[in-house]
Amino acid sequence: MEQDQEQEQTADGGRAYRKIDRIRAADQILEDLRDRILRGELPHGSRFPPDRDLAERYGVSVATVREAVRALAALGLVRVRHGSGSFVTVRTETLIAVSMASAIQLESAPVTDVMDILGVVNSHAAGLTARHATDEQIAALRTCAEGLADLDDLDRAMDGLRDFLRRLAEPCGNPVLAAICVFLGEVQVELARELSQRGLLPLRRVAGALQQDRIAVVDALEARDPERAVRVTRAYHVHALDLLTSVPEAREVRCSDPSYTGLISSLMRTKLASLTR
Repeated sequence: MEQDQEQEQTADGGRAYRKIDRIRAADQILEDLRDRILRGELPHGSRFPPDRDLAERYGVSVATVREAVRALAALGLVRVRHGSGSFVTVRTETLIAVSMASAIQLESAPVTDVMDILGVVNSHAAGLTARHATDEQIAALRTCAEGLADLDDLDRAMDGLRDFLRRLAEPCGNPVLAAICVFLGEVQVELARELSQRGLLPLRRVAGALQQDRIAVVDALEARDPERAVRVTRAYHVHALDLLTSVPEAREVRCSDPSYTGLISSLMRTKLASLTR
């Protein structure tokens, strides 16, 4: 057993690359490289091994390795930069974004379902934020909420809403939960932008109608009352959903709508592109 373990180590003490069976070789390479990335053996930002080196290590053709690397890129784990090689781009928020965006597309989830999920996860995050956020973080959230009281400019309104949702979730102390909230918040913001541009969602009326809900969320956080924070955050999202579904045309927007499909695809591209910054 000890001999087998020694054979699995490289000269520098790392885990050796195993030889790959010819059948489904690219899939096996994909699985092995994915495991190495998620274990941290190939950390975020590091240069990915060249295709020829991997081909030699696995005992396969360069074409087979490239097929596996393309799959890794599609998963958001590797970024191929033409002329400068490939780099590892693994981040929790990106893995979640790609997975959730794909699930939304696959299930043709309506806007209302996406917003309802955001309400559930954000409510839980708010309860944790009431416990873990610093006074400075809560103060910044209040400033953000107060800035959303009366906005006529669409871009400013969307940036403010995005900032509010991010600041509500990020201090929760659970990075995975925060990443889910941030991604779904991005979807909600971009959907609101799309509906506003179509004339289906009156920006000024909606911003004003939800203002007291946002302030109630901040008040609960300042009071360090987790149960109240969960309750008022859920009420905020229910109110937002009620406003959305009061417009019949907005209620029917689904993934089959070209603009919604394009939105999800655009968010996925943006998440992947942000990894190289």
